[in-house]
Formats: sequence, structure tokens, C-alpha cells
Amino acid sequence: MILIDAHLDLAMNALNWDRNLDLPVYEIREREQGMAQKGRGRGTTTLPEMRRGEVAITVATVIARTARPNSPASGAACQEISYAKAQGQLAYYRVLESQGKVRMLSDRAGLESHLAEWNEKGNEAPIGIILSMEGADPIVWPEQVDSWWEDGLRVVSLSHYGVSAYAHGTGTEGGLTELGKPILEAMDRVGMILDLTHLADEAFWEAVDIFQGPVLASHNNCRAMVPGDRQFTDDQLKVIIERGGVIGAALDAWMLHPGWIKGETQPEVVGLEAVADHIDHVCQLAGNTKHAGIGSDLDGGYGTEQTPHDLDTIADLQKVGGLLEKRG
Repeated sequence: MILIDAHLDLAMNALNWDRNLDLPVYEIREREQGMAQKGRGRGTTTLPEMRRGEVAITVATVIARTARPNSPASGAACQEISYAKAQGQLAYYRVLESQGKVRMLSDRAGLESHLAEWNEKGNEAPIGIILSMEGADPIVWPEQVDSWWEDGLRVVSLSHYGVSAYAHGTGTEGGLTELGKPILEAMDRVGMILDLTHLADEAFWEAVDIFQGPVLASHNNCRAMVPGDRQFTDDQLKVIIERGGVIGAALDAWMLHPGWIKGETQPEVVGLEAVADHIDHVCQLAGNTKHAGIGSDLDGGYGTEQTPHDLDTIADLQKVGGLLEKRG
């Protein structure tokens, strides 16, 4: 079963965590034994493991927040530094592409051709990458959207944790900043996709009112099942569905199990059935299966200490199909 994963932070792992993603997962785990940072020695995602799991395409990020007053999130000292860091992450994808390991996908024709090759060659084909930006701080000013579009950027979320130059995000309350509307208008003009993931509730509603182009929630679960501002309400999910968007179920365990305490709760309390629950909930809201997907975020700064207990590597995403099949 060919899979599309709507959210992975591959370049962040390579550059920030100094992980050689060409290596098997288990070799990286061995190299990281004894490291204190959360997720070390317990990673789930590398290029060989993605191929084994038939992940033909991923929406892969560049991510480089900027720190600012009244924001709980850390980051670079200024947006110019965020830009340079994100460009460095883009350079990583480009060198992988030059080696034939990945393929950057920037339009529908390229997407369809890529899928045709996977149908013919299977996981011997390159992994397709749709370039995404998680938190828009590396876009230093709204008009720079054009430059990033030329670089191949196709999907942008306005904020991550904390407050960005453009919007309030997870862990904060508030709407768009004064630059929020101009960047959305610039994205609309060139044809970018707006990823609504991580937006604070007020910012979410302001953004969907202003932005007229395509939307998605690349890695977002359902607040009706797991409370908290990181998940979306049914009303928010319905707006995404009405706009033709897809909601990608995330596998970060604290988004799957109510009351999860990071660093304390153990993976045994939640399995991949919970992922199927969130996908099913989206399907019931939509009345069809067209708006539910997977945005695993499996390499988002954690490892198997914070994933469902029956997942060892990203290849285990293949198990989700069987769980959904049992539900009809």
C-alpha cells in the first residue's frame, strides 16, 4: 500500500540532530545511546525505513522559528537568521535530490508522474517531497513569498508553538498579526497551500476568512477526543472539509491519549487503534473518506517513548490500513 505522509521534519532531524538519514533506524539508535535529549536512541524515521514502509511521498518541512517577546517558544534572534537556517534545510533536500534519493514535487504533473513510477518500480523509486514550511518566520516579509515559491515551497503554516511574525500559534491565545493578512494574500496570489495546523483558535478563524486558496491540516487530531488547543474542534474540522482540505492524523502520543503527561506517561496506554479513531472521526464528520489522511510527525523531536506502543518505526504506518479495513 503506497502511503503519503503529510508531515515529516526530515531536514530538521538531519541538521539540528545531526542524523544521517541514509542509515537504518537501528544504527542511528545505537549511535545515540547515552544521549540525554528526549527522543535520542529511540528514533523512528529514516529514508530506508520510509522506503520499507512504502512512503512514496511526504510533505517535508523546513522549520526555523524566531524568538520574540511574550512568546513561550524559543528560536533565532531574528527572522533573517530563521531564513538562513531554513535555506540550509532546503539545501539538504536539494543535495539528496541530486543523488537520486528524493524528488522535489512542485506541481500536479510531477506528482502524477512520481506516483506512476512508484506503481511501476515500488520503493526503488526516489521518495517524493512536497516542500512545506512549519511556522512562517523564515519568510522575512510577505513579498518574499515569491522568492520561496521559486525555491519550490508549496505549503506554509503561519505559526508553530508560540507567536510568529504572522500569527498566534499553539500555547497562545490571539489572532493574526498586522502582517498576517498581507502574507495570506501573497500566498493566495502565487497558489500556495495554507496549512492551518498549530494556529491558535482566533488566528484559525481569521485565516480561513481571509485566505481563499487550498487549505489542509497536515498533522492535526480531534479535540472532541483529546482536549487541548493543539487539536481542532469539530467546527474547525468541518471548515477544512468544506474547503476540500485533508486532516492528517498525527502520531505524537500526547495528541492521541487524553491526560498524557510528557516524560511520565508510558506508550503502553495507547495504540494505533487511537490513530484509527481520529481518522474515523474525520470520516464521520465528512460523510466520506476523502478528507482523512496521515501526517505522522514521527520525527518531530521525540521517539518511541512518545508514540503508540505498537509502532516501532515509520514502516508500521502500514498497520493503519488493516485497522481501518476492520471498521469498513
